[in-house]
Amino acid sequence: MKKTFNILVILSIIVMLTSCEDKDKFLNKEPLGEYSEIAVWSDPILIQTFVNSMYRDVMGFPFAVIRLSDFSDESILSWDWGVRNFNKCLINPDDLAGWDPGWDASPQQAHLRWGPLYGNVRRTNIFFSKINSVQANQASIDNLKGQVYFLRAFTYFKLTALFGGVPIITKVYTLNDEYEVPRNTYEECVNFMVGQLDSAVMYLGDSYPTDGHVSKGAAMALKARLLLYAASDLHNPAKNSALVSGYTNPALIGYTGGDASARWTAAKNAAKAVIDLNKYQLYKANPQAGDSVAQHFVELFTSKGSSEDILLQFFTPKTVEGSWNNGYNPGYYVQPNGYHCWGASAPLGDLADEFEMKDGSMFDWNNPVHKANPYINREARFYATVLYEGVEWRTRPQDALAIDPYSRIQTGRVYDLSGNMIKAGLDTRQGPIEDWNGSLSGYYLRKYVDPTLDPQYVKQNIPFKHFRYGEILLNYAEACIELGQDAEARTYINMIRKRAGQPDLSASLTGDALRHAYRHERRIELAYEDQRFWDIRRWMIGPEAYRQTSSVDIRYVTSVAVTSYRQPDGSTWGDPTYSKINTPGDARAWIDKCYFFPIMRSEMNKNTKLIQNPGY
Repeated sequence: MKKTFNILVILSIIVMLTSCEDKDKFLNKEPLGEYSEIAVWSDPILIQTFVNSMYRDVMGFPFAVIRLSDFSDESILSWDWGVRNFNKCLINPDDLAGWDPGWDASPQQAHLRWGPLYGNVRRTNIFFSKINSVQANQASIDNLKGQVYFLRAFTYFKLTALFGGVPIITKVYTLNDEYEVPRNTYEECVNFMVGQLDSAVMYLGDSYPTDGHVSKGAAMALKARLLLYAASDLHNPAKNSALVSGYTNPALIGYTGGDASARWTAAKNAAKAVIDLNKYQLYKANPQAGDSVAQHFVELFTSKGSSEDILLQFFTPKTVEGSWNNGYNPGYYVQPNGYHCWGASAPLGDLADEFEMKDGSMFDWNNPVHKANPYINREARFYATVLYEGVEWRTRPQDALAIDPYSRIQTGRVYDLSGNMIKAGLDTRQGPIEDWNGSLSGYYLRKYVDPTLDPQYVKQNIPFKHFRYGEILLNYAEACIELGQDAEARTYINMIRKRAGQPDLSASLTGDALRHAYRHERRIELAYEDQRFWDIRRWMIGPEAYRQTSSVDIRYVTSVAVTSYRQPDGSTWGDPTYSKINTPGDARAWIDKCYFFPIMRSEMNKNTKLIQNPGY
């Protein structure tokens, strides 16, 4: 026993001596799962990787299963997941309903919150605290600086769109710092963001990057959007009295003075500066006789880049791998359940009805010709945005093809003469395939979907368009309208309409009527591009947008004892009857407090100098 003990002591001493001799070798090893701070800030490639993470955290995941469109009057989610409570304005500092991760929020909503966005602000601040000591090619360093100036401005743009004025933080906090800081005014935040973007323009190149990084044009486009938002009714003291009445800190959510016309002039000039770059143009701006204008739009929104694109966000099939509701497969999420897809973010009837007729007149359910067949003679953008009853789509999967060999969307139902439903379409919530994923509105999304892929097996990698030239033209036109420059505004709106194959606006259209026509045009042109949610708020039209939504009901009535949705030759059981109906369970409601988000109680508790937004 004593001999064994002595052997153990000797072995222990040997190990200790070996450890002392080799301690530097063991203690100075690089981490195996990540790069050290020293390694990152000595390698421009690793610095760019660090910067790339900021793109992800400010741009989010616009093709997630829950989209921003579900929180506006563009679309309805096939399921609830708290979104309906959000759309009834049932949010408070403890609960954001469908926006909160506790409600199964998707990555798009999860990143648009105070904590994650300020996490991105911290990364931009770390970058600026390190970059001047990096030894690398100066042109590369300058370009990185330009990117991060843009990303810091873009992050604050999201914060101010959600909350109004927020604390402007430009330092990297340490454990010994004072963390409690007050909110800056909205005006101070706008001025800060403009300064960041002006710096970005100084450092960024003119060339359009094809890898998703920002260019000078992207920084200028963000400035144009920022100044447009800042000039809008939500922040204008002459227009937002219903919101700020009784609120003791109106400077936190808008301007309290100054010249509204000067703000609109700044927005106009910023948009015109992008136009004057002469780098971008509308995709197929001048359609010729015989062209399929709808196909032009399909090409634009399934391309990997075009003459119109200013900033794209690229994805790969590996993007956002995770749980079943947080993964990445945009084509799978939105296509019909009759294709074994999820049918999420289905266009509401409210949006479908906004698309004009081909002659430029408005679609009208009270017009018997329109009601007899709502899907003929509509403008091209309708056909490029919406899937509807009877339209040909991609070939059905084998099991569904046996039921529908014609691969035409089926969102109607067949009834007998007594009014009893006897057969539901494949793409309804009474169909035979995954009925719980059927659309609640009678429509499915076409825009941004690649029909050449079966998303059950192949994920599409179409980029999202964060900024494109079409928006810039519309931004410029809006500023012109608010400045009373109606003729100039019509010129630029008509560029958008010409590309869409629609007739020009009448020269007699001025003032409020022109403003209404513009807002209609913007809603159609930018549908599903993460614009409508913010437009509703900055225009202060919440009560118009959050109300009982509408859908379409499609019925075929027959005396035949049918066993299939369509006749063997593919024809229908008589002429369909179309009706506008209320979407079941989707009576939305508006409360003015929801023009801004609440600052969550957890953040208020951590920083007692924060002041809450009105209504919360």
